[in-house]
Amino acid sequence: MSLLKLGQSVLMQFEPETAHKMTIKALKTGLAPIPAPFEHASLKTVLPKSGIELSSPVGLAAGFDKNADVPSMMSRFGFGFVECGTVTPLPQDGNPRPRLFRLTEDRAVINRMGFNNEGLDVFVANLKRYRGKAKLGANVGANKVSEDKIADYETGIGAVFPHCDYITINISSPNTPGLRGLQDKSALTELLTRCGASVAAAESANGKSKPVFLKLAPDLDSVAIDDIVGVVEAAGSWLSGLIISNTTLARPETLKSEYKGEMGGLSGAPLLAPSTDVLRAFAERLEGRFDLIGAGGIACAADVKAKLDAGAHAVQLYSALIYEGAGMVDQINRELAVSA
Repeated sequence: MSLLKLGQSVLMQFEPETAHKMTIKALKTGLAPIPAPFEHASLKTVLPKSGIELSSPVGLAAGFDKNADVPSMMSRFGFGFVECGTVTPLPQDGNPRPRLFRLTEDRAVINRMGFNNEGLDVFVANLKRYRGKAKLGANVGANKVSEDKIADYETGIGAVFPHCDYITINISSPNTPGLRGLQDKSALTELLTRCGASVAAAESANGKSKPVFLKLAPDLDSVAIDDIVGVVEAAGSWLSGLIISNTTLARPETLKSEYKGEMGGLSGAPLLAPSTDVLRAFAERLEGRFDLIGAGGIACAADVKAKLDAGAHAVQLYSALIYEGAGMVDQINRELAVSA
């Protein structure tokens, strides 16, 4: 058994959030074993609209490293890009514990974390220390108590802009009241209008442009998808693409775990098919005019290929790391290179 796999099996003996904190601490202190990542020319990927060049199409999704504590270390596992956050302007504790549940039989996770993070000041200070090879993403959100949530996104964009390779606007978490309402047509129009102005101001102040992505929920019907496509296409060239998708509020009848009734967003294996269906729907409507990053349920190279076949230009994963360990990234990259 590899040291990575051994460490992952030990962590599974602890309560999920405790295990996660132990993982972050081990990475920060250098105790976690990190082998040299597999690299291959066939893995290199360029996102067509934004022009972002990736060493691998496989990225780390937001949620793992909320405070940007360990992006340099995570980049060494073979990720082509690592996304930190979600960060809110002010620090917040999030929802009461327990708020993270392993659905082991289902290879799934339910969380109702609630954007727990240490705030923009800590986050930006950590971004400044990044020394990894992978592209660095900053995922911004809104504080739970904010009356003007869009203002929080404006603040976040301006703060992280100089210190990352791309920005993600996260309006898809189910654990902050009112947040997913920003996906509605009129609210989304206002959000993108104001955020677009913030991006323009940041570009002017920094003398350069930066790719910006919008992260969406999987719980969208065809009418909502059409509405979002219309708003996104009208937003202007500053918006580079979409990340599809975040966690789902749905509970498939196939779930077996005793925790299947817990409130929060479901991720992991049960999300693969529905999130891929939504990804495909967006890809068919957008016809290559935006970069698409597929997320949800990825645990192997075949899952990556399913996302790419559905129209994604790159992918992100997180939940499967809980069950497979970080060594899975190297394995996925090797299998993708062989099949290229």
